[in-house]
Amino acid sequence: MSLELSDVKRLSILAQIELTDTQSAQTLDKLNGIFALVEELRAIDTSGVEPLNHPIAAVLPELSLRLREDVASEPDRRDNYQKPAPATQDGLYLVPKVIE
Repeated sequence: MSLELSDVKRLSILAQIELTDTQSAQTLDKLNGIFALVEELRAIDTSGVEPLNHPIAAVLPELSLRLREDVASEPDRRDNYQKPAPATQDGLYLVPKVIE
């Protein structure tokens, strides 16, 4: 995929960024470079490669993030926390409307 100068100008209008013709041409080159890199990455066969939770784990496994399992470790105390509230409904706190 590659962009044309008209695409960059349209994007700059949508983003409300004012670009000169020189800046538009430079942006076009940079964006096309990014798209070329993405196409190179897509061409690589990654079947059988397990995803990493952090990229440094591929190089230095001892420095990778030590993540804990995503499990609830505390009991559900929502009802206890909401007892002192003036008004609740369906587990949500009800507050007065301040903006009309």
